[in-house]
Amino acid sequence: MEVLGIKQIQAGLLEKEFTCVDLVDSYLKRIKSFDSEINSFLTLTEDTAYAKAKDDDKILEELGKDAFKKYPLLGSVVAYKDLFLTKGVRTTAASKVLEDYVPEYSGTVVERIDKAGGIMIGKLNCDAWAHGSSGENSDFGATKNPWNKEYVPGGSSSGSGAAVASGFCTFATGTDTCGSIRLPANYCGVVGLKPTYGSVSRYGVIAMASSLDSVGHITLNSEDSERVYNVTKGTDGKDATLKDKNFEFPKEGATIGIPKEFFVKGIDAEVGKKIDEAIKIFESAGYKFKEVSIPHMEYGISVYYIIQPAEVSSNLGRYDGIRYGKDRSSFGEEAKRRIMLGTYVLSAGYYDAYYLKAMKVRTVIVSEVEKAFEEVDAMIAPVAPTPPFKIGAKADNPLEMYLTDIYAATANLSGIASLALPFGFTKTGLPLGFQLMGPRFSEPFLFHLGSKFEKLSGQTYKFSNLEK
Repeated sequence: MEVLGIKQIQAGLLEKEFTCVDLVDSYLKRIKSFDSEINSFLTLTEDTAYAKAKDDDKILEELGKDAFKKYPLLGSVVAYKDLFLTKGVRTTAASKVLEDYVPEYSGTVVERIDKAGGIMIGKLNCDAWAHGSSGENSDFGATKNPWNKEYVPGGSSSGSGAAVASGFCTFATGTDTCGSIRLPANYCGVVGLKPTYGSVSRYGVIAMASSLDSVGHITLNSEDSERVYNVTKGTDGKDATLKDKNFEFPKEGATIGIPKEFFVKGIDAEVGKKIDEAIKIFESAGYKFKEVSIPHMEYGISVYYIIQPAEVSSNLGRYDGIRYGKDRSSFGEEAKRRIMLGTYVLSAGYYDAYYLKAMKVRTVIVSEVEKAFEEVDAMIAPVAPTPPFKIGAKADNPLEMYLTDIYAATANLSGIASLALPFGFTKTGLPLGFQLMGPRFSEPFLFHLGSKFEKLSGQTYKFSNLEK
């Protein structure tokens, strides 16, 4: 299957090389041929996809090239992480608790993508309730990495990363609470956006940890990511944390920070080498680099794993089996673990010792990140300390699994934007990459840097060879 981003799809539609219905045919054929091995989809919406594709073809026939101005995602086939409410379509959060739940309304992001011409093809697997870094915690079976099916695709948006990398859809939505978009993008060799907290609506997305959740997406390139972000961002009158804000950025001569606390003992040699190469590529285009410090970053993962379970225990309290869904006996082991941890840190006698202290350290981290951005325009860092690991390698050691998120926590705790970019492969053929972090609402600058890097490095995307 030829790799087509949104721009290429729309050019092909305009030239009548294919129709939207043809695109749906192509994606469904690939899904039915290979997803039984990958397990990225929980629900396929064939009838909905064909109906929307026919509508898009009619719009294109009537409006011609002007159709893309009014419908910027026309022709794009999208799959939603199964935390996104989709009216009339089963939404499970990859948990047996919601195995048969069908929502009565769609979330803001789903509605905006639909109105922009996006074609929904299905709902994607993830770690149940988004609890995980590997995709192994789904109640419906683990998702596998399309580059090597013995390895994890990253989590919790495991199905999103695997589906885009496999050529099952044009782009996929995800949520990022501590790297849950960036990690699967990194492990599957695609582009993942964790937007600024407060830039994209969380309305109609099943909550994990409400002060940390960011709603983003996974795409084939930075240009596609920007196009999707421009559709999904902005106030909706339903999520009170949202803000509309423009960001002015330096297009040339920018300084990129290297946070020294991210580059310490424990980073895999191939991960570190690729980041060094990326820095040299940016330097060749005139970008400057400067070491910066976020001293309390070393406590980030500890802070995260106090605040997050506390919010999880609160958010999962509504699932009592009375109004909808099954009772609490259907919760998986990881959900039970986080409920217990969260209840413990919020309990009398421990609230001050754990939760309150963690919130104070979070405030310090936010201040340090803001100070760093007074010196630099963006920062470069690893997404994870290692390349993808084998399925089952960390399943029996929750602490080791949690440490996978060590480089992701800073962006979520401070609410800043981060873009994960693919860059090459390990000697064994597994994807590598890095993340670019920017100040709040700096997404336009990160897209600019991402597109610049893709051109400078000659980075092009190819789908994993599922045929072999």
